[in-house]
Amino acid sequence: MANSTTKTEVSASLATWAKDNDIPAADLAEAYNLPSMSSLSTKASVEAVAGSELDPSKTEVGRYIAIDCEMVGVGGEENERSALARVSIVNYHGHLILDTFVRPKERVTDWRTWVSGVSAASMKTAITYEEVQQKVSDILQKRILVGHAVKNDLEVLLLSHPKRDIRDTSRHPSFRKLSGGKTPGLKKLAKEILGIEIQGGEHSSIEDARACMSLYRLRKDEFETLHAVKYPNHANKQKRKGGGGNGKKKKNKH
Repeated sequence: MANSTTKTEVSASLATWAKDNDIPAADLAEAYNLPSMSSLSTKASVEAVAGSELDPSKTEVGRYIAIDCEMVGVGGEENERSALARVSIVNYHGHLILDTFVRPKERVTDWRTWVSGVSAASMKTAITYEEVQQKVSDILQKRILVGHAVKNDLEVLLLSHPKRDIRDTSRHPSFRKLSGGKTPGLKKLAKEILGIEIQGGEHSSIEDARACMSLYRLRKDEFETLHAVKYPNHANKQKRKGGGGNGKKKKNKH
């Protein structure tokens, strides 16, 4: 993890969610490419791995990652645009893989701190846009990307990822039903489906990424069933070989 913030980011409800004893052993093995644990009971398998000093959920990126970005305003009132200011990535269990502030290339005219959680002081530990773009691109390689309206995160990073390897909580049919077929807000999904409160004040990209992964994990079977229908050839290939897609930089520059 690079340039992580020192501020405590996890709400009590999300900390509770992070207790993983209810995760099926098969899902645990798949997420971290572990040997088959079919000879053990589900509970024993999970406790044997999650309770060990070599807990892969804390040390490995794994097959699934969730991303969220925070933006600030540049360009002034008449020509305000959004610029990347923070990126957070978590693994299948919500453990941090990357959390870093990003130094905008243009002068910031609105920190949007009340919603972004980013301030001028945050830039003391910020890295360059090119550095974070490369870090995220490397992490994306051959992985399943989870996010909420994840297209926006990829666009601000000028990165692409195969659609077959994206699981977007804003587009999942059963989630959209909660908003009458419209795009649901992550805050609404977290409250109504997970029973947790997020985005009560300043946003935390860590918390939002964790909420996205929690939503995916809760409805993983639904997501993957729909994926298999939409991409049957890819789903069959994944069953045989495992793995995901590639995070490639777009040709245009930031």
